[in-house]
Amino acid sequence: MQTVSIAMLVSYDGEPFCGYAKQEGLLTVQGELENALRIIFRRDVPTVCAGRTDAGVHAIGQVVSAELFDRELSDRTLRSLARSINALTHDGVFVKKVVVVPRGFSARFDADWREYRYRLTYGNNRPMLTSPFTWWVKSSRNLDIEAMSLAAKYMEGEHDFKSFCVALSAVGKNTVRRVNSIDVYNESVMGENGIVVRVVGTAFLHSMVRTMVGTLVEVGSGRRDPNWVQNVIEKCDRRAAGPTAPANGLVFWHVEYKGLPNLFADSNQED
Repeated sequence: MQTVSIAMLVSYDGEPFCGYAKQEGLLTVQGELENALRIIFRRDVPTVCAGRTDAGVHAIGQVVSAELFDRELSDRTLRSLARSINALTHDGVFVKKVVVVPRGFSARFDADWREYRYRLTYGNNRPMLTSPFTWWVKSSRNLDIEAMSLAAKYMEGEHDFKSFCVALSAVGKNTVRRVNSIDVYNESVMGENGIVVRVVGTAFLHSMVRTMVGTLVEVGSGRRDPNWVQNVIEKCDRRAAGPTAPANGLVFWHVEYKGLPNLFADSNQED
């Protein structure tokens, strides 16, 4: 029996979920997607995602792959499949598009690079409209974006990022990763000013991006100098870095695949 590989472009509000990966008895994004596929196709359909996200982390461009039998797509369009999945999942998760990809495609292992964006704001005024997706850094002074940008440069390139991940998750694991770029810039959303930290890399460790952001905030607040980050990297010790930034400010933004540029260029799918 012939199989067909599909990829789904998925967005979700991470607040109600206990992370992406399925866990027995808990609400998760993967659990919701696989439960919907089980109902539709009357069998278990394993899925693979581009990057697991922790509890409370959001996504606007998560990619999830699965293998179907060709007969299972013979009487439905890809758009109708997306509609069926959305009708069966929690309101906090939404499949924006389903596409057919080369057989054997893996959302995780075929990824060329991944992009995360973290939003934060500072000062005495709490953000209102963007608060569910923003880390409010309570402070009487502004964060120094220039200093944060200088500090971020130390994190670019290939390094051992053991200082930037959950300590237990690094035991016996390879913690060398490559960060292609980190940009720190101002952005206004719905009239509320904030700072965005955009991180692009090949792969990331558990809580790596959030720890990088927490470390940059230590610099932006004036508690540390930008060159301190080099010291943090060299120590390979989680205790050397800054705090882990809250989950709600982080969004899994985009994934790019070699040989499949603009895989979801038009996310407005039609029948």
